Amino acid sequence: MVEELIVETQGQGLLDITHQVKKIVDISGNDHGLCTVFVTHTSASLTIQENADPSARRDLENWLNRLVPENDALYTHTTEGPDDMPAHIKAILTSTSLSIPIINGKLGLGVWQGLYLWEHRRMGHRRRLLVHVSR
Repeated sequence: MVEELIVETQGQGLLDITHQVKKIVDISGNDHGLCTVFVTHTSASLTIQENADPSARRDLENWLNRLVPENDALYTHTTEGPDDMPAHIKAILTSTSLSIPIINGKLGLGVWQGLYLWEHRRMGHRRRLLVHVSR
């Protein structure tokens, strides 16, 4: 089963998508299997990260922005704005897909883990994710 998930972002940052993915797993009826989530964009990514303390997400966002700054003089891909090339670099440093086991009908996440769409552009975007649930 493959479901499309559309996520509206509000700009740069980590957006918790755990609940939406859990709903798709529930609908699938699979007791055991694998859930794969794939983002169909080159300037956003996916990650599994702590979902308890928001300061962890802020620290990650700040760290990645320091690692990959805007307006680097070496960038030649600049027609879509100063945040575009850094967004592509951030996407290759993170992940475009995640695989999570399904155990007893539930995502096999740890106690403090959540699934996140990581928007790397400053403006909000409509992001398309594919969620594949298999046995």
